[in-house]
Amino acid sequence: MDQDAVAKAFVDHYYQTFDSNRAALGGLYQDGSMLTFEGAKTQGAAAIVAKLTSLPFQQCAHAISTIDCQLSGPTGGILVFVSGSLQLGGEQHSLKFSQMFHLMPTPQGNFYVLNDIFRLNYA
Repeated sequence: MDQDAVAKAFVDHYYQTFDSNRAALGGLYQDGSMLTFEGAKTQGAAAIVAKLTSLPFQQCAHAISTIDCQLSGPTGGILVFVSGSLQLGGEQHSLKFSQMFHLMPTPQGNFYVLNDIFRLNYA
């Protein structure tokens, strides 16, 4: 398994989907998945999608600056750390962000998000 290729493909898919149809991200999470968004913890695919779709903006565009990844544990997990900027619709200035994903393999050979931590980076 090429962890860098998996991480890149996941990041591309995640942010393209987030920017175009946040509700469609539900398939990336499972009932045991956990999201910490700006310190607020949410568990379960349905609750995570509800959180993401209730964010107070309709349009956004992510620009990814870096993607770092590491293999995680004997079960084939991958830690993915992303940094970049987020441009909200109607706003002049972009916001810097960091996000970490812990991807876990499924029996079908895909990956799901076990852990997701998001933070805006204020200068």
